Amino acid sequence: MAETTDNQPFEPVIIGFTCNWCSYRAADMAGTARMKYAPNVRLIRLMCSGRLDPTFVFKAFANGADGVLVSGCHPGDCHYLNQNYKMLRRYHLMQRVLAQLGIEPERLKLLWASAAEGAIFAEEVNKFTEEVRALGPLQWGKGGNGAQTAASVPLTPSQHSTEAEVAA
Repeated sequence: MAETTDNQPFEPVIIGFTCNWCSYRAADMAGTARMKYAPNVRLIRLMCSGRLDPTFVFKAFANGADGVLVSGCHPGDCHYLNQNYKMLRRYHLMQRVLAQLGIEPERLKLLWASAAEGAIFAEEVNKFTEEVRALGPLQWGKGGNGAQTAASVPLTPSQHSTEAEVAA
């Protein structure tokens, strides 16, 4: 089990983007039915998973999230027709970008859960929390896994700049 710098067990911070119509209600159902799931997930309700801008996912990682969960309606059951298919395409794209940034793609999870699937939602959140816990803290830009944030990359003048531009 991973530990933090002060020898405490590592508890991951997970941001969850959930669809208003299905997965947010599944999370609500899990809570009202008193099903236990990890308190590590902070849910953010969206009208549709297809409306999730990928920059929100990258900002979550840049701001300290150890994992990001994106959850929406089952394919074919979207209230906005085919937006969850759009989310599926974006999910695969985001996984490739994360790998190029030096972040394990497993830190991003896509979950389909209808409003009646509170037990499935709770079980998947617990499994994802354990997977992220096993990966350890992200430490993006802190030298932990070789990944760098844009702010940590030193700026160098381009070959085409003049001395006056560099001095200014």
